[in-house]
Amino acid sequence: MKGFLKWFKSNAKIKRWILLVIIGVLLCCYGMAEILTSKQIEFSNLAKIIGVFVLGFICIIYSIIAIQKRTLEILVEDTDNRSKEDSSNVKTLIFNKKVYNQGPKIVAIGGGTGLNSVLRGLKKYTDNITAIVTVSDYGEEKTQSRKILETLPLDDIKESIVALSENEETMEKLMNFKFERGKLSPLSFSDIYFEAMNDLYKDFPESVKQSQNVFNITGNVMPVTMEEIKICAELEDGTVIESREKIPEEINNKTSKINRIYINPSNCKAAPGVIEAIMDADAIIIGPGSLYTNVIPNLLVKGVAKAIKESKGFKIYVSNLMTEPGQTDNYTLSEHIKAINEHVGKGIIEYCMYDTGEIIPEYIRKYNMEGSELVEQDVSKVKVEGVYLIQRKLSHVENGYIRHNPDAIAASIIQLICDDLKFNNMENNIQYMMLNNKLKDSKKSLKKEAKTNKENIRTSKTKNQNRGKSKFFEKYSERIASIKESDLKQQERIKQAQKNKNIKKVKAK
Repeated sequence: MKGFLKWFKSNAKIKRWILLVIIGVLLCCYGMAEILTSKQIEFSNLAKIIGVFVLGFICIIYSIIAIQKRTLEILVEDTDNRSKEDSSNVKTLIFNKKVYNQGPKIVAIGGGTGLNSVLRGLKKYTDNITAIVTVSDYGEEKTQSRKILETLPLDDIKESIVALSENEETMEKLMNFKFERGKLSPLSFSDIYFEAMNDLYKDFPESVKQSQNVFNITGNVMPVTMEEIKICAELEDGTVIESREKIPEEINNKTSKINRIYINPSNCKAAPGVIEAIMDADAIIIGPGSLYTNVIPNLLVKGVAKAIKESKGFKIYVSNLMTEPGQTDNYTLSEHIKAINEHVGKGIIEYCMYDTGEIIPEYIRKYNMEGSELVEQDVSKVKVEGVYLIQRKLSHVENGYIRHNPDAIAASIIQLICDDLKFNNMENNIQYMMLNNKLKDSKKSLKKEAKTNKENIRTSKTKNQNRGKSKFFEKYSERIASIKESDLKQQERIKQAQKNKNIKKVKAK
């Protein structure tokens, strides 16, 4: 009885169809009653009775279909514990986890915060996510924990596991936890865990795969290769840099751009399961992330680029919002795509998703002070590369930083898959109904977020601090603060430059 009453909640959206069924029954009963009680029926009255009866019958049939469709949607909502805010919470209905397992198969390739933004958004739509990440320390010095346990560099793998977990905050604390006392000092939990799993399964990719069940994460994380790769850069002047950390410094010193990126060893093979995941994917997402250290190195692993080209899934490149100092200075959108094509050949990118560029200028100015700028969207040149363009509002401001919006990226990717299903007349497919239903909710939340951004995301604390001040100050307080911060950074840089200049003069004397 309790479960039945839950159907009449406002968020169940079933009452309207039950009401329509009742109206339909009443109309049919009225038509039947008129026929049974009338001794003589004229043609005009007969036509009226038939019309009322047919209308009532249509209402009943349409309502039953709508109730069945809505019931399926409730099943989908109720089994998705990742969107509790929109969940109808109808616990008496059958737990149908199979619906999620039948979601689209999506492979995301890259590393760093860009890849994790994509994963955070996609886990709301499907369980069939595979994150393929690099196994490289980029030339950084090994931690004490890694030296003692002799483990692979797993930072990107750990971050992807965090992004795909239900409780990201707790998982992040666990993965980054370091023992500070006792015999386990200075080991980290994540290094001990992966070393134990590797010994247990005698196979590193399998141990990472089994972590999906241990941590109850959505999807799967795979290392792109089992070999520890070294990412090297060759500059246009012939200089070779074998440490990722030194790339920006060397480029600035020599004022030379990157000619190419290569990995060492160059013939390393893809880890087991990587090629199969790519070939089976409904969509392959490349980026966002550092072009030369997170995106291209994954594509250089033997067999990866070939598998992407041969895959029938959508091949989508998500563009970076800002250029990266010392790597992609002054790079336009087309130059990012051109760099990928030059390293692995055309056919890797089918669609390019890029931002509308609607970002508050004061936040951009912060990045300009550090040598970054918005990626110029030279759309005409991108089209020459044979790539279809998808323009979306992909960015938002998070804690004062410009970031990719996980929900916006995921919604755009899923919309592409839904349009393809619709084109193939699969509107009644369970997968389409699930994705389309979630897209509606996502679009509503994105609209709300857009409104919030227009109001400059003012917190209650800021409002309290600005009481009694002018309306202009209340409206533009964040922008004013941002400008002041940028000016202070500029002054600090000028002082530092002057200090360095004076030191050089003293040394010269």
